[in-house]
Amino acid sequence: MPKIEVKHVTKIFGTSTKSALKLLHEGESKEVIKRKTNASIGVNRVSFDVESGEFFVIVGLSESGKSTLLRLLNRLIPPTEGEILIDGKDVVQMSPEQLREVRQKKMSMVFQKFALLPYRTVLENVAFGLEVMGVEKAERKKKATACLEMVDLEQLADRFPEQLSDDMQQRVGMARALANDPDVLLMDEPFSAFDPLVRKDLQDELMELQRRLRKTIVFTTQDLEEALRLGDRIAVMKDGEMVQIGTAEEILNRPVNEYVEQFVKDVNRSKILTAGAVMTKGERAVIGRDGSRQVLKKMRERRIPTLLVTDRDHQLIGFITIDGINKALLQGIPWEKMIIREVVRVKRETSISEILSLLQKNNPLHPIVVTDERGQLLGMVERGSVLAALTGNGGNTS
Repeated sequence: MPKIEVKHVTKIFGTSTKSALKLLHEGESKEVIKRKTNASIGVNRVSFDVESGEFFVIVGLSESGKSTLLRLLNRLIPPTEGEILIDGKDVVQMSPEQLREVRQKKMSMVFQKFALLPYRTVLENVAFGLEVMGVEKAERKKKATACLEMVDLEQLADRFPEQLSDDMQQRVGMARALANDPDVLLMDEPFSAFDPLVRKDLQDELMELQRRLRKTIVFTTQDLEEALRLGDRIAVMKDGEMVQIGTAEEILNRPVNEYVEQFVKDVNRSKILTAGAVMTKGERAVIGRDGSRQVLKKMRERRIPTLLVTDRDHQLIGFITIDGINKALLQGIPWEKMIIREVVRVKRETSISEILSLLQKNNPLHPIVVTDERGQLLGMVERGSVLAALTGNGGNTS
């Protein structure tokens, strides 16, 4: 079961919501509805799921409905129609007491504006939600200190917000949101006020926190590159509607319509796309299973100059060239003696910009190999697939 399920959610602002909803169901446009009822369609019949531990980013221009949608999830704004399920329970139908418990224990929110209490110290700000929940002073100090350590601000615990830079204040806001250990973290354009360098640092910090904590995060932004960099999946919004939902690779390489195509056309693909997006499975020879003539046959049939070499557990050993296998056969020695063990390895998340630099330095006949943290082979990166991805003509087809 998804952590969050949003089913046909609509939000209409104005006094004639029933009339506007009826017109919406009849297929009238936002403009016609506005003219006839003076009501505005903030979110238009949106449906999507978010899995537990997923980083889900909603991206759209101003007035696209993304911030309204985010506030519908914890019912800071009540929806006009639809269901919003958290762990299978509909927050739309919850009593004030049930909703209060969800906000205190299951969900936290980080706003664009820091909303810190100026008369409380950094530590007291982080602990404020725990205080509201009735947590004892010693326990809330312990938890708040631990959260400040997560964002590297424990040394500033006794400072007041006005003594901190804006980015430090936002990190305090992140620590405060984490203090009650929520399942779901809602983040409304939290980095939009910062310059590019500070913004990247905050993004890096958030990604590191996510690697450690695996929270379910719903994040809004107007910055497409930020969305593509952070999100496991990205939802593109326009005029209150979800236009496309997909991974960074899907959004960039397979836009569903002209709007998304225009939206992504100026993105620096080399910084967004990763080895995982362009790698191919690659052919391999297995030590202890494949003989010399089998290896040579594979290379000739597939017309490839090199072959990756692994053991039976998919642990990467190196690679062998067609010249190497021919020499082994000619000299009557085991082909394993011709394995080249110095291999350029990258991780699935390595950016294409880094891979391009490696390709320039690497022997054109030598593969760049993608492995996991245990050294197991995931695939290989070829020059052709990198160039195809950068021009929007391809991606991972393995």
